Amino acid sequence: MAKRNLLYAQSGGVTAVINATAAAVIETSRKYKSQIGKVYAGRDGIIGALAEDLIDTSKESAASIKALKHTPSGAFGSCRYKLRDIDKDPSQYERLIEVFRAHNIGYFLYNGGNDSADTSLKISRIAEKLGYPLVCIGVPKTVDNDLAGTDCCPGFGSVAKYVAVSIREAGFDVASMARTSTRVFVLEVMGRHAGWITAACGLAAEREGDAPHILLFPEVPFDQERFLAKVDECVRTHGYCTVAVSEGLRRPDGKFVSETGLHDAFGHAQLGGVAPVIAQLVKDKLGLKYHWAVADYLQRAARHIASKTDLDQSYAVGKAAVEFAVKGYNGTMPVVVRKSSRPYRWVIGKANLEEIANREKFMPKDFITADGFHITDPCRAYLAPLIVGEAYPPYKNGLPQYVRLKNRPVPKKLNTEFQL
Repeated sequence: MAKRNLLYAQSGGVTAVINATAAAVIETSRKYKSQIGKVYAGRDGIIGALAEDLIDTSKESAASIKALKHTPSGAFGSCRYKLRDIDKDPSQYERLIEVFRAHNIGYFLYNGGNDSADTSLKISRIAEKLGYPLVCIGVPKTVDNDLAGTDCCPGFGSVAKYVAVSIREAGFDVASMARTSTRVFVLEVMGRHAGWITAACGLAAEREGDAPHILLFPEVPFDQERFLAKVDECVRTHGYCTVAVSEGLRRPDGKFVSETGLHDAFGHAQLGGVAPVIAQLVKDKLGLKYHWAVADYLQRAARHIASKTDLDQSYAVGKAAVEFAVKGYNGTMPVVVRKSSRPYRWVIGKANLEEIANREKFMPKDFITADGFHITDPCRAYLAPLIVGEAYPPYKNGLPQYVRLKNRPVPKKLNTEFQL
């Protein structure tokens, strides 16, 4: 079969290690010279494919591609852009096939989460309907760890490590000042519907009294009175209290505690910051001095303290994605399969996109303590291996050294522009 080109694109919120997946895709593709021609990247995700705004990765040196392994964020740009319903408006999908045909693209690898898996599945179906030979592979990535079909999600382990370290260090700070200053510290972390990142904060509490003392999950409806009683008990017992809260914390009526009324491109409610809401509640009802922080982009950009396990898994799924593509495994995704927790062993398996697209993996009930405020031993056993190992980037003058690619454009071949 004649060589065909491969298109790789990054989607959704980026991570500390998504570029390791990109490096794996490019490095592995370069080894399949008889089956893969050029490796292109979509500038700003699927938007680059729609706009025929492609990047030629062959213009990058082997050293630059290797340096992606220790560089955070999305080297080719990402996006939050939801394609319209294929049954109601197939024009966007037809445009993608038009671009693919013009650039002889036979492999499409889309690196993202739930919505990206759905996009990959729809593109594979429209290509088949239009008679265009295309192998679509979903490549897993999401800091929220809510992707179905995989034991854990590449990107999550590094966020988990960052928030666990951060709340442990903040806990030491608050403990040292509590007698005359701050008594309560609240850290807000990501997690719209699933509390995996909040749970990871709990890894920092290895003994009774360690921070964090209270975890607030989206899976557990927020009970104001029970929470305040728990804070009061904690301060009386330990002299201070640290709280980790998910951005997606909900009231008993199902509404987000911090909902703004606005929505993003995917129709998701935009959240306005739950940490200050919780902190002010503590001040108003208990009269305790507080501080709060929002980890926000810091937690997903923190390549300087990435998990070695996460880095290894992120590279492995990129490598496997290319191997799946050349074998013709259309409509699939490489996933992490846990073989054992002690010792921790994992392999890469294969799952169908139909079993992954638009599904979310929530915290199991037995991972949350009976009172709803912390993690259980089974949860700790699941999470602990994912943050193990350090993979520091190279440093120069006290700062990490990251690579910026040339991102040279591929000449356009179509005469038509596409309106997003």
